[in-house]
Amino acid sequence: MTEHVEGFEVPLHRALTEPILLAGAPRTVAIVNGTLAAALGLGLRLWIAGLLVWAIGHSLAAFAAKRDPQFGQVLSRHLRHKGWLEC
Repeated sequence: MTEHVEGFEVPLHRALTEPILLAGAPRTVAIVNGTLAAALGLGLRLWIAGLLVWAIGHSLAAFAAKRDPQFGQVLSRHLRHKGWLEC
């Protein structure tokens, strides 16, 4: 099953297949987490709460991305589906 058909092969750059991560977490999740932490720390002047939100949120996002780098898309799709077959 590893036969290659002539004319149906194309070189693909590695950057096109790997997810975009920011310090181990998906880029969009890291930006939202950092924005929320900055709003707490700078806007509300709750420095410790902002640092805790950032550290815990980023650690959880990096842990989830280690298991599945596209967990954000999977979670959003899961939340959009209705429970048709609920017990």
